[in-house]
Amino acid sequence: MYYIKENDKPSKITEWLHIVKLENNMIILPIKKTSLDEKTAYQLANKTKRILDKTNSKKLVLSKRIKQQKDYVNYLYSYNYEIVDGRWLFQILILDVLEYVVKKLEINEESMQIGILLNDISDLAIYAIKMLVQKYKRIKIVTNHIHKFKNIENEISEVYGILIHVGNNKRKILSKTNIILNLDFPTELINKYTINSEAIIINFRGNVIIKDKRFNGLNINDYEISWKEDELNEFYAKDLYEAKQYQNQPIEEIWKKIKKDHVKIKQLIAVNTVI
Repeated sequence: MYYIKENDKPSKITEWLHIVKLENNMIILPIKKTSLDEKTAYQLANKTKRILDKTNSKKLVLSKRIKQQKDYVNYLYSYNYEIVDGRWLFQILILDVLEYVVKKLEINEESMQIGILLNDISDLAIYAIKMLVQKYKRIKIVTNHIHKFKNIENEISEVYGILIHVGNNKRKILSKTNIILNLDFPTELINKYTINSEAIIINFRGNVIIKDKRFNGLNINDYEISWKEDELNEFYAKDLYEAKQYQNQPIEEIWKKIKKDHVKIKQLIAVNTVI
């Protein structure tokens, strides 16, 4: 795995020749501008690729400033590199995220109605649902594939004695839901539903835009964490921590490590505000 950051004070010849340096597992780009033009972005991406072609690594962690260089990042994606973005960790932390929201916004848990938006079943998604139902009782799953969730619905009923509603009525199912945990609905799909105008929406997979002009709630698209070894300020702590995890190990083991490392939600980033 390699880390990529900028040198914002390169020598004139380094900047002029677009010299990309490698120091241990850190790739350093000569970037002084806030935004690169497309030609320079391509040249730097191509030189980055030449360095990485000599390794077996396809996994990259980008600094905060490098992430803002959209053309450069898009070239890296086109070369099929895996860029760590903290999204996998976000879903692992789903219970902590919800508890953070409840505490920060002083929400009465008795009044909470939680909707989980999910179409693709995965071990991580099932884990998230089971974690949530053990603490929060009024939960419904919104999906286009109701038949896929019958086994999960029955298991939760048998193991935890809790009934969860699985449905897809686009006009009604989210109209009174005040907490929406969006695990994999894209913008186009979520906007087909009538959403409570005061709802808190947390998008775990990627950024989502709510197009309903009446919506006056919170639309959370990103987050940041703190943890005991958070020492590289040029990078997002969530990316650094996710990059260190072995995602193919049992989720329970990952969760134990998260607790051992004192990982905490530092902030949630919503459209037009930070919580």
